Amino acid sequence: MSEPARGAPPLTLLSIVIPARDEEGCIAATVEHLHVELRLQQVPHEIIVVDDGSSDRTFPILEALQPRIPSLRPLRNTGDHGFGRAVVFGLDRMAGDAAVVMMADESDDCRDVARYWQKLNEGWDCVFGSRFAKGGGVIDYPWLKLKINRLANLVLRWLFNVKLNDTTNAFKAYRKTVIDGCRPYLSPHFNLTIEIPLKAIVRGYSWTVVPITWRNRRSGEAKLKLTEMGSRYFFIMMYVWLEKYFSRGDYKRPADPKLPGS
Repeated sequence: MSEPARGAPPLTLLSIVIPARDEEGCIAATVEHLHVELRLQQVPHEIIVVDDGSSDRTFPILEALQPRIPSLRPLRNTGDHGFGRAVVFGLDRMAGDAAVVMMADESDDCRDVARYWQKLNEGWDCVFGSRFAKGGGVIDYPWLKLKINRLANLVLRWLFNVKLNDTTNAFKAYRKTVIDGCRPYLSPHFNLTIEIPLKAIVRGYSWTVVPITWRNRRSGEAKLKLTEMGSRYFFIMMYVWLEKYFSRGDYKRPADPKLPGS
């Protein structure tokens, strides 16, 4: 963990990027609850939901919601599909100067989005939520996935020598400078969830951790298939590890001459 930038420019708009595939049972509630919470907390926002090749009514539901929720921007991923590709598709089209990546199934608490916004405005480049920090928690987490999650995060902590204990969680917040500074993105699938935070840490962006809560989905089917993702996570993990120790700082965050002390 580092220190927030002194004199960081104030943020004006938060873009929430939500990839969605076959989420007709929950997408309306996710968007509505998020919009209400952010209005209550007076967070200027846009909600970008990227339909990633749904075969159900996910996109028509979003279109029907749009007249009632002007901040909603439903998009269709017109390229190859995959969780990572859908997220990057949304990030490429965001209008905000900060972004939160959030799941479509309401497993992430929309109240934590407002807390992320507050922390970003303290000057942090990244805000990482941890379900396993003091004050955080999980509800109805499948036993096997929980064991694999804790093992994977233990390996990441050891390999990168960081205290972050929930790197694999997708629900995180970034200033746009981080989103742009961590390109190019290589992960087509859920391995993007570790690529962005690990690159941000390795490239020298400031970050902090806040406790968050997570609840298992109540409708639909989980899209993450552990048997398909092991080698993909390993590839990204080693790719960023090689950058950390062998790139000689070529991708480090550039100093901002406008900030005192940079």
